[in-house]
Amino acid sequence: MIELIHDAVVIDGDSIRSAEQARAGGVDIDGARRNTLSARILAAHNTAADDNVLRLRFDALASHDITYVGIIQTARASGLDKFPVPYVLTNCHNSLCAVGGTINEDDHMFGLSAARRYGGIYVPPHLAVIHQYVREMMAKCGGMILGSDSHTRYGALGVMAVGEGGPELVKQLLGKTYDVPRPQTVAVWLEGAPRPGVGPQDVALAIIGAVFGNGFVKNRVMEFVGPGVTGLSVEYRCGIDVMTTETTCLSSIWRTDEKVRQYFARHGREEDYALLQPEGPACYDGLIRVDLGKIVPMIALPFHPSNVYPVAEVARHGRELLGEVEEEARRQFGLAAAGLDLRGKIRDGGLWVDQGIIAGCAGGSFENIALAAAILDGKSTGNQVFSLSVYPASEPQGLALIRNGATAKLMAAGAVLKNAFCGPCFGAGDTPAHGALSVRHATRNFPNREGSKPSGGQLAAVALMDARSVAATAANGGRLTPATDLDWTSPELAGVDLEYRFEPLIYQRRVYNGFGRPEPEAKLVFGPNIADWPAMSPLPEHLLLRVASVITDAVTTTDELIPSGETSSLRSNPLKLAEFTLSRKDPDYVGRARETQELEKARLADPAAPDLLARVRALFALCDAAILRDAPDLGNVGIGSTIFAMKPGDGSAREQAASCQKVLGGWANLAVEYATKRYRSNLINWGMLPFLVDGDLAASLHVGDWLVVPHVRQLVATAAPVMAGYVTSESGPARRIELRLRDLTDDERRIILDGCLINFYNSKR
Repeated sequence: MIELIHDAVVIDGDSIRSAEQARAGGVDIDGARRNTLSARILAAHNTAADDNVLRLRFDALASHDITYVGIIQTARASGLDKFPVPYVLTNCHNSLCAVGGTINEDDHMFGLSAARRYGGIYVPPHLAVIHQYVREMMAKCGGMILGSDSHTRYGALGVMAVGEGGPELVKQLLGKTYDVPRPQTVAVWLEGAPRPGVGPQDVALAIIGAVFGNGFVKNRVMEFVGPGVTGLSVEYRCGIDVMTTETTCLSSIWRTDEKVRQYFARHGREEDYALLQPEGPACYDGLIRVDLGKIVPMIALPFHPSNVYPVAEVARHGRELLGEVEEEARRQFGLAAAGLDLRGKIRDGGLWVDQGIIAGCAGGSFENIALAAAILDGKSTGNQVFSLSVYPASEPQGLALIRNGATAKLMAAGAVLKNAFCGPCFGAGDTPAHGALSVRHATRNFPNREGSKPSGGQLAAVALMDARSVAATAANGGRLTPATDLDWTSPELAGVDLEYRFEPLIYQRRVYNGFGRPEPEAKLVFGPNIADWPAMSPLPEHLLLRVASVITDAVTTTDELIPSGETSSLRSNPLKLAEFTLSRKDPDYVGRARETQELEKARLADPAAPDLLARVRALFALCDAAILRDAPDLGNVGIGSTIFAMKPGDGSAREQAASCQKVLGGWANLAVEYATKRYRSNLINWGMLPFLVDGDLAASLHVGDWLVVPHVRQLVATAAPVMAGYVTSESGPARRIELRLRDLTDDERRIILDGCLINFYNSKR
């Protein structure tokens, strides 16, 4: 089904050779590396002479309503004048405006006023999810787009797109660059054709299951080529492409063809199409070979998109596999997992789920929903526990589904049709009951992504499936059913209308497009919850860090660092949001961080405070840091907190996973490995040190320990790759550990030295 080739390969037309074979045949391997699509697009957007460290400028930017306020506030504080490239502000996350009083709609009014003042594009709530709008209205073949959402992927439309934290968009708004080591590129060779009933989510989950755990494409570019591409519709390709985020790759790109040209023509933008193909022999750093004909309906069991099995296998061996999920729930949630009896859902010869969802940038496409409607035509979802909700990804797609009859079929079957909304993907919509199991064609199934709250004794579970199998399950009243079990020669399936007819008037009448026409006299509209960032200090000469949390899970998601769902309404208020930091993983973290932050406030208020000075000197005296044993004052010793995690930062691009720690006085993370580049970048942009440490530290580090880092400012300024740290309690001896900083650019070091990105830009004004 899927084969991984770890060595370099050269693709030339339909031939695949090892790099050694190609070199022996006279191929210039260095030249062939420049023939890939990704190499050519990156080179066109690179402003640096050195192509080993790229300094990229993007063609367009995209944000939604739990990120754009913070981005614009940061950019304003750093000297924003106008938006230099098209920047779309969509409203698809907090669009329900049902939590937090008026603050969600207040953010929307801020967004509209910012679009007017700085020359942006504003998409009102319920009109489109962020990525569907960009696909339909902004993608251009050969371009690059940066978005403040991790699923910013438009590779199937010939666009290299990257999802990052907000500060990276701030850099683009201020005319600066996105700096990244030149990424390697992995070819994804598609061959064969999917069997009826196998959808894009099935292909995506199969790939994720093959590459996530081994890091095969981490921070690389996935380039989709091969004869299998031709047989896939553009929406099918987009459905695979958007899920590449879950592989931890940096970006993705696909070859384009006549179907892509037709897609652009259908949307009135044929001039934005270009034929993109690898030129001559193209050398890749590895290869994923996918036989589409061997892919079967797949399901990602809780609590990660890589926890992948064939749907039929789960239906047959559910007791064993769901038992493993329950054990993982007990490990993660303790007593809260007692109500999650997934094996109890096996009865009457089947596995019965409680809810189905088809939604968002992955599931809510016209094609997915039209096929789901065909599967459910004339059937019933039943009147028991099971429910089905369907969210078209945009109003134009929703209108097309009405016109082709799909909406009527779904409603008649018992499905509930809803507006474009990302809520089911991040825990803010269609939250199931305690103990329930939901199957969803959505992007993620991390813990709490369905909206449960283990700290309150409320726990549910999400499994990811393709819309076709979700609909097949719904047609059986909630009994888990792979779509390939259906008769795909039946008239209603054979005759489904899959021709998408785009209606541009919906966007023309409601979207505000002020790009190139800023109104500097327009006033920003501030709601009472919109707050400025607190002042942040430059990096001191020495650091004294209290360990506020030790997390030993194999992977820590950004959802665990700062929860999604109910906290999203507070994303425009850094101080209020920070109170939820690590609330689902380590509820005592905030109190510990605040306690240490009070020491820093006391230091800043009185650098000669005798009791604090004595305490700090006593800690340094336990270390091999003689220069500080007789320190005259506290003016050069910063006091803050740190956390340890094995592999933090998987998942969402949200910058708040880092900024909330900084607001609470955090100065660093200690990690064996960072799950994604974007989380590491978020740490740096908020002035936090992304230290790498050895894995054995997990066994000896405890909450409440102190980490002394002498001469940290000097060592960062001189680009020292390794520095000494000393771990101690207040009563015991210190032990020396190595703290490693890798691949920091000059600007990144300066940002850390200045204390955050805002300070960095203000120092240049």
